[in-house]
Amino acid sequence: MSKYLVTGGAGYVGSVVAAHLLAEGHEVTVLDDLSTGFGEGVPAGATLVTGRIQDAAEHLDPSFDAVLHFAASSQVGESVVNPGKYWDNNVGGTLALLTAMREAGVRTLIFSSTAATYGEPAGGLLTETSATAPTNPYGASKLAVDHMIAGECAAHGLAAVSLRYFNVAGAHGEFGERHDPETHLIPLVLQVALGERESIAVFGDDYPTPDGTCVRDYIHVADLAEAHLSALRVAAPGEHLICNLGNGNGFTVREVIETARKVTGREIPETAAPRRAGDPAVLVASAQTARERLGWVPTRSDLTRIVTDAWNFARAQRS
Repeated sequence: MSKYLVTGGAGYVGSVVAAHLLAEGHEVTVLDDLSTGFGEGVPAGATLVTGRIQDAAEHLDPSFDAVLHFAASSQVGESVVNPGKYWDNNVGGTLALLTAMREAGVRTLIFSSTAATYGEPAGGLLTETSATAPTNPYGASKLAVDHMIAGECAAHGLAAVSLRYFNVAGAHGEFGERHDPETHLIPLVLQVALGERESIAVFGDDYPTPDGTCVRDYIHVADLAEAHLSALRVAAPGEHLICNLGNGNGFTVREVIETARKVTGREIPETAAPRRAGDPAVLVASAQTARERLGWVPTRSDLTRIVTDAWNFARAQRS
């Protein structure tokens, strides 16, 4: 049994990872300020400490084996209008965490990164060596943290793995998406199915894709969680390993909507909207590095499975 600190463990991905750690018999402490997370989202068996990531030094000690870091502001639009929040929380908060880890002698870190570090790719499968050119402060802050981690590994022997997520979706039992405001496609489509919004906006239908709508790479949140457990096993002192997490296949916006119609049996009206600035036509990951280094292969990332699990969670939240 190992002991882990999960920062942001009351949020969507953090809660699912915490549940997986507990299922393996580990001891889990969740550090979360509950600004976007939910206390009831912390898995039973985990210890919740309410606090900011900047105060990690108050909660870390040499008894911890590693930190899994999910505490970040993550709304792209908000980052554009309030960039200071993202530099303070994502970059400043992580700097405080790295300092606290060094002082406590905790030498392993798994970091929740993002495909937003790549910006607007020209096309093709994105690999870890693809150019990083974020187009918003959110992506820029996550890339800055990756650079900070690399420096910590080189200078102080930290063992670290950054996992760059593409589109995380689905649910794991009682743990699923409930962002406020919600910006992700699948939960928004399901809100239409539940009668909570009139229609789903399709931003652009003239892209060079099979049906004219954007193509995105979706990965089941439980598959994602398993990658974090694998990363803990392979993290090596002095190395900063970066892995994309995706399934290597893309689905168009209209494929997602049609799948939701089939899963829910509901009418889901859609409305045409102009393209959004910065939306690339195709954003799909190569996860070859994760397969080779982590031994990780997603097994739940069929779109019907993803939407079905998300639908079951959404209905349970409203019953």
